[in-house]
Amino acid sequence: MRSNTLYLLLILLTIVLLFVLNLFLGTVRIPMDAICRILMGSTEDSEIWRNIVISSRVPQALTALVAGAGLAVSGLQMQTVFRNPLAGPSVLGISNGASLGVAFVVLLSGSLGGVALSRLGYLGDAAMSVAAIVGALAVMALIMFVARHVKSNVTLLIVGVMIGYLATAIIGVLKFFSAEEDVKAYVVWGLGSFSRVSGDQMLLFVTLMCILLPLSMLLVKTMNILLLGDEYARNLGLNLHRAQMMVIVSSGVLVAIVTAYCGPIMFIGLAVPHLARAIFRTSDHRLLMPATMLAGGALALLCNLLARLPGFEGALPVNSVTALVGAPVIASVLFRRRKEG
Repeated sequence: MRSNTLYLLLILLTIVLLFVLNLFLGTVRIPMDAICRILMGSTEDSEIWRNIVISSRVPQALTALVAGAGLAVSGLQMQTVFRNPLAGPSVLGISNGASLGVAFVVLLSGSLGGVALSRLGYLGDAAMSVAAIVGALAVMALIMFVARHVKSNVTLLIVGVMIGYLATAIIGVLKFFSAEEDVKAYVVWGLGSFSRVSGDQMLLFVTLMCILLPLSMLLVKTMNILLLGDEYARNLGLNLHRAQMMVIVSSGVLVAIVTAYCGPIMFIGLAVPHLARAIFRTSDHRLLMPATMLAGGALALLCNLLARLPGFEGALPVNSVTALVGAPVIASVLFRRRKEG
């Protein structure tokens, strides 16, 4: 117990350190004393520096922190429900549904409306966010409908994967018939970024996640019972189908919100639960859930920092960095399981 508390404190300290580094490091070099003055509310320094710190670095750091936590919790929930170490937030096609919603709005805007959505600034960003949420919730509703008619989690998993493939196929057709500028705007959105969210959007996103993440903690006891197996869970009086649907809905809503604001962020939801299990060596969600939440925020902050380290022109796509970090973790899980087997 003492070692677990120590690990949690270390992760918290890592989050604080990475958050500070996200404010102080970037493609534009700003003196540390100037950043401190800006954060304290001083107006003595350059207006450009103020905009970079207040309008870019602080929103990016906050967005990465809560988005990483949300994706990590979502991945843990999916892995628990399906008892599959390779299940992730996108396993039921919910993030594909969000991508499909954005594709309809972005790729058809130039063809039908005559004006590319990428030229509309904040209005275009808001339209993409709404479209992503609608698309994700539509797929989630379809999954809920299918779940009423199938009894096997494996069947539900296969249906989710097929929905994802279908959404990807429709997106491919839309790309083929769309203008080049619209396709470019959609591809840029699909690379994932923590830098899109700023101002009122950032406040709304952080507020939503600060509500949804504590609510997901209410499912800790249910998830622990699900680990015991279907028969044992029924003997304990758990309504198995309803419990599974509650966890899936919680995971799906988290994925929908994060994808709407940040685009499809890969590997964090898949890799972080395994990192938390390896560090704390437990399956008890009373510890695993907060540990996964904190580790997800820390890893997202690290990826955001690596994506815009000094020396790069602009910023790397977040998904390129998360893949570099997450893929070795998944590979190590597979090799460890093979060795244990």
